[in-house]
Amino acid sequence: MEQVLADTLLAQSRDLGALLRAVCGGDGAAALSVERLETLRFLLQRLAAGGGFEGEALRRAAWEVALERCLPLLRGGGAEPERRRLVRAACGALRPCARLGGAPLAARLAGEALEALRAELPGGGGLGPEAAVEALVAVVPALREPALLERAVGAALSLVRAGGRETEEEEVAAGLVAGRLLPALAGNRVALRRVWEGLLQPGCGEEGDAASAPQRVSRTLLAVSALAHRLFPDLDGDGGGEGRELDARLCEDFWQVVQEGLTHRDGLCRKRARYLLKRAVDVSEKLCLDCTCPQRSGNEPSLFWWSVEKNVTVVLFVTDCWLFHPSWHMCIYKRMFESENKTLTKEGVAQFLELYETKCLPNSPGFSEFIIGPLMDALSESSLYGRSPGQLIGACPPLGMKLQKFLSTYLTLLPKEEKSIFLLKFIQKMTSRHWCAVPILFLSMALACIPSYRALGAEGLHALRDVLQCTMITHQILLRGAAQCFLLQTAMHLTDVVSDFFFPSVICYFSEMLQGMSAKYRVKYLFLIFVLCSEKRNSEWIELKAFLHPLLEVLLKLGTNAYILTLKTDKSLQLLLKLLQNCSLKQSSPEDDLDRCNLYLALLSELMNLCSKVGWKKGPPIGSFISSLITASIQNLQEMGNEQIQKVVSMASLTVVCEIIDQKPEQLESLQAVETLKDFISSAQLNQVLKKPFYIEEKNSLFEESTSSQGWGKIVASYIHDQWLCLQFILNKSHKLLPLSDYETLERSLLPLQKPINTLQSALEALTLLPSDQVLPVFHCMKVLVPKLLGSSESLCIEAFDLAWKVIYSLSNTQLIFWSNLKAFVRFVFDTEVLAVAASSKGQAYSKIKEIILRLIEMSAARTGVFNTVLSYCCQSWLFPASDNTGALENPFSNAGNYIELITEACVFGTVFRRDQRRLIQDVHAFVENLGDECAANVVTESTNRDDHYVRVCSIKFLCLLDGSSMLHKTFMEDLVIKLLDKDELVSKSRTRYYVNSLQHRIKNRLWQTLLVLFPKLDQNFLTATFDKILHAGFGNNQASIKYLIEWIIILSLHKYPQFLEKFWNCFCYGEEKLKTSICTFLSVLSHFDIILENTTEKKPILKKALLVVLQWCFNHNFSVRLYALVALKKIWGMCKSLCVEEFEALTPVIESSLQQVENMHGAGNAKKNWQRIQDHFFFATFHPLKDYSLETVFYTLPRLSELVEDEWIPLCKFTRYTDISLPAAFHWCHSRTELLNLKPSDWSQQDIGSDLIDTDNQAKWTDVQKKIIPWKNNSPDLELELVFQDRAAKLGKSNSRLIVVASLIDKPTNLGGLCRTSEIFGASALVVGSLHYLNDKQFQHLSVSAEQWLPLVEVKPAQLVDYLQQKKTEGYTIIGVEQTAKSLDLTEYSFPEKSLLLLGNEHEGIPANLIQQLDVCVEIPQQGIIRSLNVHVSGALLIWEYTRQQMIKQKQLK
Repeated sequence: MEQVLADTLLAQSRDLGALLRAVCGGDGAAALSVERLETLRFLLQRLAAGGGFEGEALRRAAWEVALERCLPLLRGGGAEPERRRLVRAACGALRPCARLGGAPLAARLAGEALEALRAELPGGGGLGPEAAVEALVAVVPALREPALLERAVGAALSLVRAGGRETEEEEVAAGLVAGRLLPALAGNRVALRRVWEGLLQPGCGEEGDAASAPQRVSRTLLAVSALAHRLFPDLDGDGGGEGRELDARLCEDFWQVVQEGLTHRDGLCRKRARYLLKRAVDVSEKLCLDCTCPQRSGNEPSLFWWSVEKNVTVVLFVTDCWLFHPSWHMCIYKRMFESENKTLTKEGVAQFLELYETKCLPNSPGFSEFIIGPLMDALSESSLYGRSPGQLIGACPPLGMKLQKFLSTYLTLLPKEEKSIFLLKFIQKMTSRHWCAVPILFLSMALACIPSYRALGAEGLHALRDVLQCTMITHQILLRGAAQCFLLQTAMHLTDVVSDFFFPSVICYFSEMLQGMSAKYRVKYLFLIFVLCSEKRNSEWIELKAFLHPLLEVLLKLGTNAYILTLKTDKSLQLLLKLLQNCSLKQSSPEDDLDRCNLYLALLSELMNLCSKVGWKKGPPIGSFISSLITASIQNLQEMGNEQIQKVVSMASLTVVCEIIDQKPEQLESLQAVETLKDFISSAQLNQVLKKPFYIEEKNSLFEESTSSQGWGKIVASYIHDQWLCLQFILNKSHKLLPLSDYETLERSLLPLQKPINTLQSALEALTLLPSDQVLPVFHCMKVLVPKLLGSSESLCIEAFDLAWKVIYSLSNTQLIFWSNLKAFVRFVFDTEVLAVAASSKGQAYSKIKEIILRLIEMSAARTGVFNTVLSYCCQSWLFPASDNTGALENPFSNAGNYIELITEACVFGTVFRRDQRRLIQDVHAFVENLGDECAANVVTESTNRDDHYVRVCSIKFLCLLDGSSMLHKTFMEDLVIKLLDKDELVSKSRTRYYVNSLQHRIKNRLWQTLLVLFPKLDQNFLTATFDKILHAGFGNNQASIKYLIEWIIILSLHKYPQFLEKFWNCFCYGEEKLKTSICTFLSVLSHFDIILENTTEKKPILKKALLVVLQWCFNHNFSVRLYALVALKKIWGMCKSLCVEEFEALTPVIESSLQQVENMHGAGNAKKNWQRIQDHFFFATFHPLKDYSLETVFYTLPRLSELVEDEWIPLCKFTRYTDISLPAAFHWCHSRTELLNLKPSDWSQQDIGSDLIDTDNQAKWTDVQKKIIPWKNNSPDLELELVFQDRAAKLGKSNSRLIVVASLIDKPTNLGGLCRTSEIFGASALVVGSLHYLNDKQFQHLSVSAEQWLPLVEVKPAQLVDYLQQKKTEGYTIIGVEQTAKSLDLTEYSFPEKSLLLLGNEHEGIPANLIQQLDVCVEIPQQGIIRSLNVHVSGALLIWEYTRQQMIKQKQLK
């Protein structure tokens, strides 16, 4: 219609200029509107196509429109988006003007546009970047001057290249150039060649710096993907377009850009690179010609090759050679390593590590850099080192094993000259970042497994030292120690110990190298060096003696040479101390201002240990020295002077003396000086704060706060700490004689200790004065004081509990000192005498202790091992009290009954189902512990039993040691059973439905496991009272693992006490409503009826009763119930036949036919298969309730076969490994039978509720999604379906929008049908599809519901979309894409223009890269869930509705 009107208007007009001026609004009219420009463009296009006017008139008109009408519009300003529509409309008119006006007009317009791009003119009168680019796009096809074309190419390249930090305007301009200008220039062969060379020029970025490399790749891919249709051979055979002799497949630079794009962090860049790769493959496949990209250097395969014969389209490996260039493998793996999906990253790392293990591949130069770069970056992720699903706890993670094999294999394949370089870079990479404990452990372990080879020199040792320093930030002591052990093994394996360490010059060098470390670790590793030197072959003592000569020479001069350097003597003493500590395995270190004092005292302590080994008689007269040291120290402490440091040193000396006396009391306690020491400590003023010396104060007045000043607080804390250490020594020696109050008297020698209340008050004061890491001796003193004072001074003791708990809570995040302080805290709060006294009065102290128990359990949920410490100490002290720890308490086990909540919570305590870092740390801890002596960290690190399982292991072993004949034990066990049953009822009521492996499921499972362990120790009278509760639990809706445990306990109860059978039969008398959740449980019990009746003499009446009960359930409507009943019937009937019971002859035909029918059933779906499955199930086929009663079955085998999560499996080794509580040698309930242990979980699980398990063979076919309302089916046949779209809209009262929905990329008929229906409902102006043949598809018609007859459909093939979108741009449409990119706008924040074109992507690949740059804007739908994409029909519907909603609001506002 528009074409007819335009031709008519041109035919009737005689003056073309007047016509065009009239269209423009006449002379002197205001600026043209978008609508007038579009009309003008259409008329000019008809004129260019042959409108009937002469050439000169056409040229004048074209010049007039271009220079006087369009160009001023481009120079003007305006607001977006109207400005953009105006520019596009004006440039749309310029295109036919350039054709009509000839080369001069095109040259003039191009010159002005190029000038605007070169430098924006001042005053705002010049063309903006967007207008200049659009103007160039319009006139480039008409340009004929090579110079102008060269300038246009240069301007395009300068805009599209990346240079440093770009602004948003520059990025928009680059996108405009790539999407509009470059395709226009590509129409010229010379210009295309120049653009191609400029794009792939290596120095495209600003000086080619590394920072701009990703930006350069991004811009290059942007441009190349826009030119893709020009850079590959022509497949369409249209012959159009010059420059088709270019073939990007043959350019190595092109493939390097593609590879960089595939690993780019920006998703859009990766998409463009994939598009180019796919296009190259598609072209090669369709051409059916061999193709090889030339190689610049090297013997590796080409970056791209295509063989018609081999037709290789995937990356493959072959032996002894690379089929594809190695860079492609690195490209793929790098992308996997950098994926946000950690599962994909883990899979990529695992596959890469298997390369050299499974394939004999030649070395590639880039692989070493790839390993040290992207691979090690990926290996820094801790979550990759988790166990595989079927792997046992404590096994080495698969990635850890693969890493060891890979590193060893790869190094063996490297050339000799490259090994040292690679290892040095590998170790240096480990120092370049802060590694978590798990990755650095397995990397160190892999290094330690490398075969011995001298690969590291001085620089490598420097790097190893730095890695050792990196491990010091690891809070987990065991993991840190293990990593350090592996790193030291690496140093020994990869360096020549003999040649590198024996020479003094190397030792001196190594000493200098360690200067960067603290004195504590510097001495430690120096000592390691000397030990390494002394342990080589048979010359060990010769070298050590040669080293010790100069050391001893320095020490001998210490008392005679006044000018000897203090630093020299200090270092000598430190080395000697380390050598002596090698004998005692005790570590000490000098600190702060007391370094020298601590050094001497540590040396004294080590000498005492040495004397104790060689014999006191052979050694020097130690007693006289100790006496002199005590006397001198006490004298210094008693003098009133200003030498405060002397007092600190003297107190530290007395502390060491107390330790020495405590270790060897028989040799030293008889000394008179020791009695003097006791008297002095007993009468000393506690918590004495020393005044800062004058010289420090004077120094601080002249300078800012100095190191000494800052350390004075530490010195005072050290002094108070030493006071309490000495008092601890006195209290430990005399605590049995300590009075119960301040009013009792003692013998004369202990008169200073007659005030225990004052001492405890001083202890509380010390807790507030001392730093948290020095309160340990105060806790030890409170351990002696609190039990004696709780009865008389309860409030003071409660205050001690509170203050001590605050200290422990503050230390909960401090790994090194927390555990020792926690143990001391537990020892005085849970002391047997303290617990007994508190329980006897049931006062505030009793409540406070129970409150502390709850707090400790709560802390253990966040810090593994806390509950272990409490429970282990309590169980040991209650069962095996120390001889000096019972006090006035006759039987410490009475505390177990008073604090039964502790054992109750321990029985149900366990691991929380964690998927976080802590679970990984626990698994790696278990792995390191399983290494045993292979890892030295296990030897020197205290075993703390911090596994969550050890809480239940401790409680179960505690219960196993109880004796049912003991009244205390019997009462405790009965109370515990009642509490556990009450807890089970409480958990069941809290949530009637709970899921497999949920917290409720776990708690109930642990609870019934404990009850099963306690069962043999319970007597008949107690079971008679509680059996009803056990049966009542069977009525609950329980998970399978709990059903097995309940059934097991019922079977054992009936076996031991057959008189309980009457109560059991009563369970079958309830109505079906109550039994529907439990009937299978009770029927399962009957399947073991032979064991129940094992001890019964009169079996016949009981069997008759059982038959009558079971038969009624064999005809139940529920298939699962029938199966369980038939299993029980088969068992009971077999027992009847073996006894030859005549009374059952009448039932024989019914029973035999029923069993025969179920055995021979055919063609009943899965009924026969289910019958076989239930018979083969372990609980009915293999499990024996008596023979399989063992710890291993209860805690490991049954949970495993019940398919509980692996965290709930407690292997038997944990019971044997936990040695704090030992089971008696006669204990035989440990191991499962081999038949049960070797079983695998079956595919049958107990079910009480649900429909029959018969699987339906007929699957539901694809049916209607919803009821379709088809308009013409409910109307008369004469409905006028031929109405044109406009008439239909008018008659129905519907308005048309100016929204075009382009769905040419969608290829599924269901999606197209749904979009057609949605577009019609919301009044879209047109739906563009890739082919009109979809309209005949039944699935399309099923979803569209005749919408295709009420909506204009346009066919545009995917290959034609670029031209179609360009055309729509000239018509003023804004191209909107639905795509997730870095620049996408939120749908809720975007305002749709009236003329909008919505481009929808393909279901799988989205919008192709060559179309993305055609978009004016990308819009994405905000998401809240995990899945990252919507169905394309749903996405389109959401945008169509949002457009419609906004337009409706605008229309209402206009009204």
